[in-house]
Amino acid sequence: MVSVLLAVGLAVAVFVGFNIGGSSTGVAFGPAVGSDLVSKLAAAGLMTVFASLGAATAGQRVIETLGGDIVPSSEFTLLVSVIILLFVGLALLVSNTFGVPASTSMTAVGAVAGLGVATGTLQEPEMARIVGWWLVSPVLAFWVCAVVGRYLYPYLDANFRIDRSTGGVIERDGLAVSVADGANRRELLGTVAVVVVACYMAFSAGASNAANAVGPLVGSPEADLSIQAGVLLASAAIGLGAFTIARRTLDTVGSDLTDLPILAALIVEIVSASLITFLSSIGIPASLAVSATMSIVGLGWGRATRTATIGDAVRGDAPEVSVDALAADTSTDETVPDVGEPNDLLAEDLFDPGTTGRVIFFWILTPSLSFAASYGLFRFAPI
Repeated sequence: MVSVLLAVGLAVAVFVGFNIGGSSTGVAFGPAVGSDLVSKLAAAGLMTVFASLGAATAGQRVIETLGGDIVPSSEFTLLVSVIILLFVGLALLVSNTFGVPASTSMTAVGAVAGLGVATGTLQEPEMARIVGWWLVSPVLAFWVCAVVGRYLYPYLDANFRIDRSTGGVIERDGLAVSVADGANRRELLGTVAVVVVACYMAFSAGASNAANAVGPLVGSPEADLSIQAGVLLASAAIGLGAFTIARRTLDTVGSDLTDLPILAALIVEIVSASLITFLSSIGIPASLAVSATMSIVGLGWGRATRTATIGDAVRGDAPEVSVDALAADTSTDETVPDVGEPNDLLAEDLFDPGTTGRVIFFWILTPSLSFAASYGLFRFAPI
């Protein structure tokens, strides 16, 4: 019976990792794909490799947190572990069906917390530490990028602006890859930089999210699954999701949510990946989806408010802030207006309000569903 249940548990873990790959690939490589720098197939391959590296390094600390620090490992019987993973997988499947990059870590922690509350074994100090970082990290991502957008982005854009050539930077002929004829050196360097940082994001996604697929199983004494075996299983499942259902979330982050210039994509990826890598290193299961999107919005907000001084804002004289600030055209003469000087910002909207609202709705819905289902079952069912 245990061997059958273990087989079911491993299958459910693969199911969860599959959905993680679908969600996290869009967050990591959405800006690069949306900027026509890499294909969806290349994004999937890079995601698989670097997520595996992240899971095998910093990811082991997060697996320990999810598998025994929030709720004692003694509570993770094999049946309980399977049920928790099933809740996580179903919640993520709902969000991926709608093409939204879900908050995987929040969903997994919600399911484990439901078990802890239902059984009275929740480690409240650890849970408070995790929730505290959940509140701080998106605010931090927003304000770091807002400061960059307001005070640094125009100078970076004037000195390192990367214009995309018509037809893209890279040409492919089967397996052969070459630089397009119209691409300039700055554009090529920018392409390499964005892809490298996207790989860094994939690394951070693997470090944070591998635990969501295998943490409960690794924490279960009955499963007898080592951390190293769990890492291999999670990495394979994430890769499977990256090559299949990730196409929809790549479209959502890369095209629907925002029209990112290459420089903006680079800034967003650096800030969000650094934040998640840091949190993973201290054992916090954090959301790359939340951090990346708040970085996008913060960068655009910072640029949009550049036309007003702090004094204007205090007096209530600040001009109306437009959300088209991030994707806006900039001057080609490398002249940067001072803070408070008016300038023309003409471009498509920074983000589509409907898409952004849908993303935020699912951030709240998926962990709420996993917590409610977990609590209800373990509180009222004889398990």
